[in-house]
Amino acid sequence: MTDELDLRASDADRDRVAAVLSEALATGRLTSVEHADRLDSAYTAKTVGELVPLTRDLPEVSASDVPAAIERQVITSKFSKVVRKGRWVASRHTRLSARFGALIIDLSDAVLPGREITVETNARFSKMIVRVPHNARVVDEGSALFAKRNVTAGSEGDGPLIRLTGDAKFSKVIVTRGKDDWNLH
Repeated sequence: MTDELDLRASDADRDRVAAVLSEALATGRLTSVEHADRLDSAYTAKTVGELVPLTRDLPEVSASDVPAAIERQVITSKFSKVVRKGRWVASRHTRLSARFGALIIDLSDAVLPGREITVETNARFSKMIVRVPHNARVVDEGSALFAKRNVTAGSEGDGPLIRLTGDAKFSKVIVTRGKDDWNLH
């Protein structure tokens, strides 16, 4: 008979832990750094036993209190340049919208909520750059009209699956793994 703590963790198990961590952040029980560290550990945990210590010192959260913020977020740039890099919490569905500007998103150090995320790219008269983790698998399902979509990240990695959707019109959308390919400043 297998011990329950040795069982493989499911995405639902990880999401329950993420809900407790998000509530702890919202109520001031965790700092943003502690939240990001624990959330990263939750989404990389392989067994239920690896999840237990992450919430041991926190109160339980009911299913109705589960925050929806982890599911969706929108990052927008209009007539400006927006850069998101370093340690930040990405969502399962992140919508990138750029109009007459530049939007640079670095997912390489971000906390990714699960094994698959969708990045919707909507660019108009803009430049959009998305840097993915080194071991990520990337699937580009987007379209272009008088635009360029350049996905050099490939799909051979054993890491998270990043599904790229959306469209580009009169714009450039670049997805890469290389740090030297673009400037974040």
